[in-house]
Amino acid sequence: MNDTLVIALSRFMGKAEQVASFLGADVREYTPTLFSEIFPQTPRIVAVMSMGIVVRQIAPLIRDKWNDPAVVVVSPDLVYAIPVLGGHHGANELAKELTGLGIQPVITTATEATGRDSVEAIAQRSACDIINRESTRMVNSALLDGDIPVYAIGGPGIVIAGKDVSILLKDGEFTVGIGCRRGVKSSEVLDAIREGLAETGVAECDVLAYVTTRKKWDETGLSEAISALSGNLIFLDDETINAQAGVSPSRATKIGLSGVAEPCALAVAKKRELVMKKKVFGRVTIAIAH
Repeated sequence: MNDTLVIALSRFMGKAEQVASFLGADVREYTPTLFSEIFPQTPRIVAVMSMGIVVRQIAPLIRDKWNDPAVVVVSPDLVYAIPVLGGHHGANELAKELTGLGIQPVITTATEATGRDSVEAIAQRSACDIINRESTRMVNSALLDGDIPVYAIGGPGIVIAGKDVSILLKDGEFTVGIGCRRGVKSSEVLDAIREGLAETGVAECDVLAYVTTRKKWDETGLSEAISALSGNLIFLDDETINAQAGVSPSRATKIGLSGVAEPCALAVAKKRELVMKKKVFGRVTIAIAH
């Protein structure tokens, strides 16, 4: 299926076909149920129609900016392209693509509108994903007022960052949450990770990050194992771990945590869905999310 779909009222189908041909997109005629059908699985939507129709149709479907599609409304005279949803997540770029048809993009996100960078734009340009997504609001606001430094840190290493620091990691689809017993050896951690990945069919190169509790920061066996995988190891604070919903009961309540492997995997996952619930491999517990 094409990742871009152009939709239009019947009277504007000729215009929609022009746009679809330029973008290499599919095209469909608007029906009252079309948005609900295409919203979950279409990354980029161009609607050649009134913005009012689009807003009313997508309003009940919106979840969050990290999972919703990019939606751009194009005026029926093909003069303006207005990102309505997902400006920082593909809609602005989609609108700008249409300048090749002589269509003027109308960008309203504050950073782009004022000629400033955004965290999302930097991440996309660097082929990275944003781990602590809640930070982007604060960092993007700061970017409006001036330049914000970007630090590149090689590993292995440990980074302690505040809530107003956006952490970018190279792209990957899966996160691996790890719990372990004290004094665990790196070989035990490696064996557990590889067994867990093999069971779920996930390749090591598709792992965005390995995640554990900050209480494990001094476990050298854990750090050495992730270093051997050339992976990114993230230590989460108790508040972030305990904020995750839908986790299995855990003995970690004895140390003030709702769990370790599952909530750690979920906390930095893109879709916040477990593909493997926690499983014990000797002295190591693994959970995998995406």
